[in-house]
Amino acid sequence: MTDAVLPTSTLRMARRRSPFRRKAFPYLLVAPAVVYLLAITLYPGIFALWRSFYQGRFKLEFIGFQNYIDLFRDETFWHSLTNTLIIGGITLTVEFLIAMTLAALVYRDPLVRGWRILFLLPMLFMPSAVAYLWKLLFNDGRVISDLLMRIGLVDSNIDFMGSTWLARGVLVVTDVWQWVPFLFIIFVAALQGQDKEIEEAARLDGARWSQIFFLISLPLMRPVIAIALVLRGIDILTMFASPHIITQGSPGGNTETVSYFIYRTGFKSFEFGYASAASVVVLVLTIILAQSFVRRFFKSGRD
Repeated sequence: MTDAVLPTSTLRMARRRSPFRRKAFPYLLVAPAVVYLLAITLYPGIFALWRSFYQGRFKLEFIGFQNYIDLFRDETFWHSLTNTLIIGGITLTVEFLIAMTLAALVYRDPLVRGWRILFLLPMLFMPSAVAYLWKLLFNDGRVISDLLMRIGLVDSNIDFMGSTWLARGVLVVTDVWQWVPFLFIIFVAALQGQDKEIEEAARLDGARWSQIFFLISLPLMRPVIAIALVLRGIDILTMFASPHIITQGSPGGNTETVSYFIYRTGFKSFEFGYASAASVVVLVLTIILAQSFVRRFFKSGRD
């Protein structure tokens, strides 16, 4: 039995196609994931932009930019945005300081290298479950108040929801507990990935640990720090579960974040066009803030 011999023209066509197929094959592999990401990110954004030019629940009426005009005049919206920036700024600062301090102290510890996956456990819980837990500790169960009374720091139960800054503090603590591990793991990986010979050379020259960290290790981490803070900042700007479950915007709307404002406007007042306009404005502001932060961070790093 003889082997089949392909015609010369067929072999030439196969040779011409094979380089193209080799180049196209990786793109074909990632194409389903790209389509899926576009479907869950790009489409909702386009739909929100389109819906922001209409009003009405079932019978839509085109009103142009009226929703945006009303939104920029809405003090409640700007108050919720201010609350988001205050709570988010405090939260991000605390998370960064705690995560960086812990990473700097233990990144050379073999135990951290072998068991760092355990530090991610708080992130495995759903944000709503974490919010209910801290609501029980601070509000419903008054566990924190009872603990403070037992050790003699306070004489009576503390109404955490009755004070603006105490309520904001509860939201900060909730987010810090769950998301410090995220920054911690990133910072530890960045520190462990740096060249040890640079540290050893500085140590041989008489540099102290603090000098090595602040003058060598920390500057080398600038790109990692920038990306990590941008990711956490974007997530904090969309904080919803904790305000919705723990405070519901109280007291006096001083813990209402912009995400909760959009939810309340769209799903309680059924003003979907107005809520869509607010989401578009928040998206644009988030992109501008993230881009400005990254540019300034990398520019200062080059200087």
